[in-house]
Amino acid sequence: MNKPQVPDFLKNIRVVLARPSHPGNIGSAARAMKTMGLTRLYLVAPKTFPSDEANTLASGAVDVLEHAVVTATLAEALAGVTVACALTSRRRELTTPLATPRELAPELVARARAGEGVALVFGNETFGLSIDEVEQCNRLITIPGNPDYFSLNLAMAVQVLCYELFSHVEVGVDYLKPDGEAATHEEVDGFYRHLDQTLDAIGYYRRRNGERLMRRLKTLFNRAQLQREEVDILRGMLKQMQRAADGALPPAAASDAPPPDAR
Repeated sequence: MNKPQVPDFLKNIRVVLARPSHPGNIGSAARAMKTMGLTRLYLVAPKTFPSDEANTLASGAVDVLEHAVVTATLAEALAGVTVACALTSRRRELTTPLATPRELAPELVARARAGEGVALVFGNETFGLSIDEVEQCNRLITIPGNPDYFSLNLAMAVQVLCYELFSHVEVGVDYLKPDGEAATHEEVDGFYRHLDQTLDAIGYYRRRNGERLMRRLKTLFNRAQLQREEVDILRGMLKQMQRAADGALPPAAASDAPPPDAR
């Protein structure tokens, strides 16, 4: 199966880092973005950018850094957007709607799909967003976490929000599943006959209820939803077991004799 394509409307979503102080976080955020199909990065008055550290931590997402837009103010970074979401972990005395990423993601994806500009705004690593920066946004997002210890790294927060958005995009993982054909009823039935013959040949049914045992084994393999290749592997194993068993078992081994009290 061919790999699915990331939809173009994700280009309508930008990640805005306001006053980031650590270049490594910028690089890690770029990597988090690209992993989730986002490429538009805006940096508001970064302390250090560009930098080798950012490039190193971006790994394969250096192109996101190369195309990053650097602005002096948040207002410039929000130019053209209709929905600006401020990430906050503090109680704010504001009437701006507050939601979790999971609650807000469907609306943000729908707006981006409709062609609107959407911005995810993250504050400085130490101080977060200022009240003035928050007031420039029309949505508040809080990532839920442990009330007694809530300390997400900037890039981690970017990853969480980007993932929530991407989870609402029609890009599945079927292309990662191995190719294989389901075994037909006849192929599975042939395997069961082969298994039954082999278990009998190697003496596994001795002092066991073979019919009941086969029912249990069929139930087990039916749950596995066998593939054709898997049936071939299993039957190859059975053939090898039969070859090893041919002539190897004495007609009446001492260990097969019933215990004295059962005679």
